[in-house]
Amino acid sequence: MTILKKARELKDLLNQREEKNLCSLACFSHTAQRRHKEKFTENEYRQNFSADSDRILNSLAFTRYIDKTQVFSLINNDHLTHRVIHVQMVSRIGRTIGRYLGLNEDLIEAASLGHDIGHAPFGHDGERFLSKLTHEQGAGFFHHNLQSIQFLDRIEKNGKGLNLSLQTMDAIICHNGEAHTKKLVPQKNRSFTDFDRIMETMKNKKVCNEIPMTMEGCVVRMADTISYIGRDLEDAIRLGLVKRQAIPDICKQILGQTNGTIVFNLVTDLISNSLDQPFIGFSEKMSSALKKLKAFNYRHIYKNPIIKKHLSSIGDIFDFLFEKYLTSLEKGNEQSIIFTDFLNGMSPLYRENHSNPEIVRDYISGMTDSYFIRQAPVHLKPNSIENV
Repeated sequence: MTILKKARELKDLLNQREEKNLCSLACFSHTAQRRHKEKFTENEYRQNFSADSDRILNSLAFTRYIDKTQVFSLINNDHLTHRVIHVQMVSRIGRTIGRYLGLNEDLIEAASLGHDIGHAPFGHDGERFLSKLTHEQGAGFFHHNLQSIQFLDRIEKNGKGLNLSLQTMDAIICHNGEAHTKKLVPQKNRSFTDFDRIMETMKNKKVCNEIPMTMEGCVVRMADTISYIGRDLEDAIRLGLVKRQAIPDICKQILGQTNGTIVFNLVTDLISNSLDQPFIGFSEKMSSALKKLKAFNYRHIYKNPIIKKHLSSIGDIFDFLFEKYLTSLEKGNEQSIIFTDFLNGMSPLYRENHSNPEIVRDYISGMTDSYFIRQAPVHLKPNSIENV
C-alpha cells in the first residue's frame, strides 16, 4: 500500500469517526468549502479544518500576535495578558465547550486562532484611531475581524492568501466578544457570495454584529467573551486598578471573583443550557450577571484614565504614519518602508485591487506594538508606564 493511499484511508476514517461521534448540528469536515479548488487535497491526510488551523498557525500574521496589546499596553509588567495568550485561551475554552456539545473542535480551533489576527497595534484604541483615518480616506470603517480575513485571505503568501474554508472565515468575521448576547442561533447555508456581501457591508458600518453560520462559530464568539472577562479583571487587580472586593455582589455570587471560577461557571452554564439545543446560549441568571460584570470592567478597566495616559501620543502616531505612507504611495517613493517592507514581493494583483488608503491600512494594522513605536518620530514616542 502506498503512503498516499494510506493517507486517504486515514482521512476517510477520521471523517467516518466524525459522522459517528459528532452531533447532527455539528459542521462536518468533509462539508468545508474553499474558494479555490486545490489539486493536492486528494493526497492530504489532514481534515479540512485541521489544515486551516495549521495554515493560520504558520502564517506571518500569527507570529505577530506575540507583541499585540490585549488591554494593557506600555506598562512594565511581564505578567499581563497579550493577544497571543488570549487567542490560545479562546481556543481552549471553545474546544472544551465544543467537546461536550458534540461539535467540531478542529473548526473551533481554527477560528479561535485566527479571530484576532487583524487587530491593529494597541488593541481597541488602535482600532478606533485607524477606523477614523480609513473612513476619512474613503476606505470604509476599520474592524479587526474584517481585517483578520483581509490578512488571511488576501495578504498572506505575498497576496495569494491561505485559501481557508468558508466556515472558518465566517466564524472569524462574525466573532464579537464585546457585544453582549444571551443566545446565538447560527445563520445557516451561507455561500461565498453571501460571505463577500457581508464583508462589503461591514466596511460601511460603524458597528457590526453579524451572526455565524455554524454552531462552532457561535461557540467561538461566546468563548471570546468568557476568555477575557475574568482575565482582564485579574490583570487589573494585579496592577492595583481594581480591588477584588469591589466586584459587584451579584457577580461574585453567580460568577465568582477569580478568573478560574468565572470561566468554570460560564462554561458550565453555557454547556448545560445549550446541550441538545439548536443554539449556543447562557441561562437568564448567568447572562444577567455577565452583563453586569462587563459593565463593571468597562467602567473601572477599559475606560480607566490611568491606563490611557499614552493615548493622545498613540493617536498622533497613527495620524503621522498614515499620512506619511499615503504620501509615499501617491508619489511613488519606492525608498519608503511601505514599499521595501510591505509591498516588496507582493503579488501585482494585490496592488491592482487595493486603493492607496487600503494599502496603508493593511500595513499599519499588521504592525506589532513595538514596530509601530519604532516607526514614530522621536518627539511622538511615548514612555512606558512604570507604575499605574
